[in-house]
Order: sequence, then structure tokens, then C-alpha cells
Amino acid sequence: MLDSRLVAEGAQVRRRRECLSCGERFTTFESAELAMPRVVKQDGTYQHFDDEKLRRGMSRALEKRPVSMEQIDAALNRIKNDLRATGEREIDASLIGELVMKTLKELDEVAYVRFASVYRSFQDIEEFRKELDKLQKPDS
Repeated sequence: MLDSRLVAEGAQVRRRRECLSCGERFTTFESAELAMPRVVKQDGTYQHFDDEKLRRGMSRALEKRPVSMEQIDAALNRIKNDLRATGEREIDASLIGELVMKTLKELDEVAYVRFASVYRSFQDIEEFRKELDKLQKPDS
């Protein structure tokens, strides 16, 4: 390695290297790969974290709602950062669901209720009503 410099405010490191066999110099660009924890499903099975699955679930709840793609992307990044910040290698799927619920509640209450109805498997209108009552109370 001959030289190392940060590129784009720490997103990448540019390194000038030299091939040990031929002496040719070349540049590499390196960035950190931040691993997501594995997901422990309710039945005890494991799954790799799938950010596309997370995006689809949130997008479905936010369909036809006044929330921009930038807001959705920012929310997804916050959720992923929160999961990484736990420092755990394995994380319960229920924690992901609760983070999504909390995030949707802040973004759009209608999307929150949509997601909650599927996530919590509402069985009747009374369960919807209870969730709506919680939303209308301050500090809910």
C-alpha cells in the first residue's frame, strides 16, 4: 500500500497499491460493509435481513398516502441504523415490526393503522377502534 485517502467524506477510502509480482501500481476504492443482524422468526427459524421486504411492507402501508420516497428512504435508513445499533448478531422479527410501527406512526397515522391491522392481525372492527382510540390520546 502506498497511499490512503478518504473519498466523499468518509464513504470510501482510496488506496494506491502496488502488485507484488509485477510492480504495477493501481487504485482501489474501499468502503465498510455494515452487516445487518440475522432475523429470528416467531417459529424460531432464522432469516437474513431483507431490506426489500421491509421496503415492500412499508410501501404497501403508505400506498396513496402523502409521503415522499425521500421520507420513506430516510425512515428505512433509521430503522436499519437502529437495528445495527443494538450490536446484536440476531434480532427478533417482532422488534423489526415494532420499529416499523413506531416509524409509520410518526410518518402517517393512516399507514400506521394499515400496517398495524396486518401486523397485529386485527380480527374485528373493535380492534381497529381500540387502535384509533390510542392514536387520539396524547402521549400514545
